Amino acid sequence: MAKAPMPESGDLDMVIGQLRACRICRDAPRFGPPLPHDPRPIIQADARARILIASQAPGNRAHLSGLPFHDPSGVRLRDWLGLDEAQFYDPARIAIVPMGHCFPGYDAKGGDLPPRRECAPAWRETVLSRLPRIALVLTIGIHAQRYHLGKSMGASLTETVRNWRDYYPGAREPRILPLPHPSWRNNAWLRKNPWFAAELLPILREDVAALMTDAARAEENR
Repeated sequence: MAKAPMPESGDLDMVIGQLRACRICRDAPRFGPPLPHDPRPIIQADARARILIASQAPGNRAHLSGLPFHDPSGVRLRDWLGLDEAQFYDPARIAIVPMGHCFPGYDAKGGDLPPRRECAPAWRETVLSRLPRIALVLTIGIHAQRYHLGKSMGASLTETVRNWRDYYPGAREPRILPLPHPSWRNNAWLRKNPWFAAELLPILREDVAALMTDAARAEENR
């Protein structure tokens, strides 16, 4: 049985190269059956990034394209952030580090399975430790919120997102904002929770815009 590559000391580019070669979920699975397809680990990261999107796992369209959020969910997420595609896919501005880096496959009802449990313990701390300039973490979905908020999260995703002011700005550094997944499957949730668009999204867009401006100024002064 093949062994998973172990993260080594080194710069972020080295770690990303190792991560993209990882096959732990197929060749050395620890939780459940092997990944049912060839792994394609997806990550977007640069040491200059100011915003971290802590997502769940790539969907099938992202798996096929190699780009995170390369689907209608990404269109909605970019609208939430107030960013166009070029801004969103600029790793010097936006890091996208999911809890599971490979598309996990579908469940019996046709929905995406949860992120593979092998992935975060093997890679997450190694990657995040090489993102020193992150000022804002956007936790998308319950798996990312459980990791980044721990025991301070609510009993449900709705409770956690509704209590976003408890985490933002708060005493935490970087700032954390919990978000629902931008999938069409959450359309009903968005209709039932109009406060999300009315109260949270304006704060999110303002913060993102300020960080994008700061990053642009830093580049001009280099």
